[in-house]
Amino acid sequence: MTEAKRPREDSRPADGVKRQKSIAEFFGSKQTNLKKAANSEKKYSDADAETGTAAGQQDAKLKNMDDITKSPKTKLVEKLTAEQKRLLALEIDTLDDAWFEKLKEEFQKPYFLKLKEFVTAEQVQCTVFPPPQDIYSWSRLTPFDKVRVVVIGQDPYHNYNQAHGLAFSVRNPTPAPPSLRNIYKELRENNYADFQADNKVGDLSHWAKQGVLLLNTSLTVRAHNANSHSKHGWEQFTKRVVQTLIHDRRQTKKPLVFLLWGSNAMNLVQNILGTPPSNILVLKSVHPSPLSASRGFFGNQHFRKINDWLYDHNDYMIDWSVVEGAQLSEVEKKNLVLDV
Repeated sequence: MTEAKRPREDSRPADGVKRQKSIAEFFGSKQTNLKKAANSEKKYSDADAETGTAAGQQDAKLKNMDDITKSPKTKLVEKLTAEQKRLLALEIDTLDDAWFEKLKEEFQKPYFLKLKEFVTAEQVQCTVFPPPQDIYSWSRLTPFDKVRVVVIGQDPYHNYNQAHGLAFSVRNPTPAPPSLRNIYKELRENNYADFQADNKVGDLSHWAKQGVLLLNTSLTVRAHNANSHSKHGWEQFTKRVVQTLIHDRRQTKKPLVFLLWGSNAMNLVQNILGTPPSNILVLKSVHPSPLSASRGFFGNQHFRKINDWLYDHNDYMIDWSVVEGAQLSEVEKKNLVLDV
């Protein structure tokens, strides 16, 4: 028996007539679809904008981080003209970073650029001491925060294989000049009996590495022509070095000793320092030159006074030895028990 067929479902209304959409319904439906599309586009547009803003913020953040991490040298170089970069190449390449940071404002001043023009021209026309790479060796051997003693000299030695950027010091194997021999004599006879006074040794780098800043007031000189680079701007620059140190130590209270031998050194520091605070010691005498040493340099006991004062301020003593492998026994013993 054949199963009866189910009546087909029809979407037509009960009257059997298919009703058309009205104009309002037709356009209303279309507008609804358009709104949906517009909302969808806005959603994606807003998302893109947010993404773009976030990316922009990230780029700005990275740029700020890049600016923060740039060294003072890099920041200065970016501001220099091509000519200034040429004149300041030595400062950029050889000056210790900490010193550079402290002195950076000097480098673009007219007096310093004029000084560098003079020194650069001199280096082309004649022999200048010390060699370029040694002019700022004092800054690398004695970084700013490590300075504990300052010895002020005049201008560099002006013969070959002598000057290497440290006052009173000569490069090996040059023997000690007369003033340095008198320094050795004073150390041996009136300060430390076990000091080995070897006049064949003249390099004081060992002192510099312990925090003794050996600073000439003029940093270059023409060969065989003493004081030839004086009064061209170096004095103003090294005055700024001293001012910067004094200002910092007044703030930090770290111990600092000035060893002033001769009227030039005295006038430089005293005019800046005035009345020294308790954490700054000033010792003065005539210059150790053979022309004046007998009039007050011998017997001043400056080296022992410095060490006693540093020790009283809970700071390490200076081992004034110059011979390789030598040590001052008293200094070694006291430094071992010092609670720093």
